[in-house]
Amino acid sequence: MAISLSKGQKVDLTKGNPSLKNIMVGLGWDVNQFDTGYDFDLDASAFLVGSNGRCPTEKEFIFYGNLEHSSGAVKHMGDNLTGEGEGDDEEIQVDLSLIPSNIERVAFTVTIYDADVRRQNFGQVSNAYIRIVDMATGKEMIRYDLGEDFSIETAVVVGEIYRNNGEWKFNAIGSGYQGGLAALCGSFGIQVA
Repeated sequence: MAISLSKGQKVDLTKGNPSLKNIMVGLGWDVNQFDTGYDFDLDASAFLVGSNGRCPTEKEFIFYGNLEHSSGAVKHMGDNLTGEGEGDDEEIQVDLSLIPSNIERVAFTVTIYDADVRRQNFGQVSNAYIRIVDMATGKEMIRYDLGEDFSIETAVVVGEIYRNNGEWKFNAIGSGYQGGLAALCGSFGIQVA
């Protein structure tokens, strides 16, 4: 049975499960029934962050334009342009054993592509969640449902895994940003054109 978290909760991943190595981070959402004239294209990303709270280089930003970290530790499984269908809309696979030692946490985010042009925001999205699955067993370990906390935000830091005394933990963050991907990248030290 998966642990269901609320905003701000932290939970151990590896302490009680020392063999845990490969996890799948699934992100999903539904779009409310109304029409802005455009499809909703939500994008999951991962930021590999050092002790200063920033990505060491732009290569630590994993998204639809950079699907795999050079270490092989984090792999984005591809961009879903519409969010149609059941289950996870986008997935990111993580090999905890390959995360470089200078990386202290991996933040998982969702942004709305072209939100300003399309006049879209997270107030128009429902049932957003993040879940963590042990890839060895296929069991869902953790699930965090974001709820309806967002109205004008166009980017959300959903959650993160982080190192703590040699173990990995998960933190349910649920923190929204205005300004979409550019604002989010800026907060992690990535400059976008």
